[in-house]
Amino acid sequence: MLELNGPTLPRRSRRAAVLLATGAAVTAALLGVSSVQANAVPTTAAATTATATAGKTAARAAAAPDISVANVKAHLNQLQSIANANGGNRAHGRSGYKASIDYVKGKLDAAGFTTSVQQFTSNGSTGYNLIADWPGGDADHVIFAGAHLDSVSRGAGINDNGSGSAGILEVALTVAKEGYKPGKHLRFAWWGAEELGLVGSQNYVRQLPAAERSKIDAYLNFDMIGSPNPGYFVYDDDPQLEGVFKDYFATKNIATEIETEGDGRSDHAPFKNAGVRVGGLFSGADYTKTADQAAKWGGTAGQPFDRCYHASCDTTANINDTALDNNSDAIAHAVWTLSSGSTTPPTGKVFESKSQVDIPDAGAAVESSITVGGVQGNAPGALKATVDIRHTYRGDLVVDLVGPSGKAYRLKNSSSNDSAADVTETYTVNASAETANGTWKLRVQDVAAQDSGHIASWKLTF
Repeated sequence: MLELNGPTLPRRSRRAAVLLATGAAVTAALLGVSSVQANAVPTTAAATTATATAGKTAARAAAAPDISVANVKAHLNQLQSIANANGGNRAHGRSGYKASIDYVKGKLDAAGFTTSVQQFTSNGSTGYNLIADWPGGDADHVIFAGAHLDSVSRGAGINDNGSGSAGILEVALTVAKEGYKPGKHLRFAWWGAEELGLVGSQNYVRQLPAAERSKIDAYLNFDMIGSPNPGYFVYDDDPQLEGVFKDYFATKNIATEIETEGDGRSDHAPFKNAGVRVGGLFSGADYTKTADQAAKWGGTAGQPFDRCYHASCDTTANINDTALDNNSDAIAHAVWTLSSGSTTPPTGKVFESKSQVDIPDAGAAVESSITVGGVQGNAPGALKATVDIRHTYRGDLVVDLVGPSGKAYRLKNSSSNDSAADVTETYTVNASAETANGTWKLRVQDVAAQDSGHIASWKLTF
């Protein structure tokens, strides 16, 4: 992880309080109502109903297999041996880093991944990013996990960040071992020169065409997951991704806190700045563990989470096996959960608003809201939006469905050749990039004069 006093990216304000995971109830709250725009029409409890309908029971994501912590530690032993043979480190521009890239690439090539090495220059030395794609899955919907592979020059960097690198490597190898066939495309990356200012990941994001960036449904970052005096910290940059991790740890009776210590100091930052949804895990660096944290997680209060942070003692002796095991399993859980199915299967649930909303003649757009809750994962790729709009000249109307992210999906354009009355249609929307839970809006605008109407009702079928 990048030093706090190094060349950091701007960081958002820290929160005054941390949130503890309490299972599905917390996640539901985190994935709930987003703010409603000033001209939105709020939905009352009486006006909005969510009723189960006949249909198939929601198919759950295939459970992720257990990740062998012994295998993760074997990768760490190899990285330690590489450092020992190359001046004691695996830093950018040093032979130990290139040897680390070669080790990881060899494992992935043998497992059937398609790998590529991206070169860049920093501080007068050549750096390397390693990208590995698992064949198959919907290439328009990418689940991406990454970790920086370089160490500082002072040591082998086994926790920072051999731990994250080894964790995602073993998850990737388990994908191959299991013959996993994800619905979404899986990509993994090992970044170079993170310790010099997120150079490798910035280089990758900067060179990635906008069309390719838009295909990344989520980037997950893992930087230090085996700290010797560990905490369990979850990135809070995206509610759904945060919820995936928090819900997993809740099933293990492990409390979590919002990650603030390394906020903006690792490789998720370039992706977030480019508009990609990000999440991740962190077990703590040079901040001091409090008494409350020690009561929750064990370990020693008043001591750093990692006393060997950026020091020569960051060796294989600087790893907490339990934290490494728990976090590696959590990575697998997130990868399997987020990538299973190119679309989320139908849940058999209908969410409906019967609030009447007047549509002004040749006026501003109006909105009707529906709050969706209790639906696992993302919305379907074939989400059904059924609208009942009463209007004397439907050709005047422009109709959009607005997802919880704020993205608008055009349902109907205006047309001077469409002189019929009313819009009573069911539209199919590929909303698989949207979190299912949250506030959805039907936005309608009358763009021409002389006719008027109202939204009578509308519903979403998941």
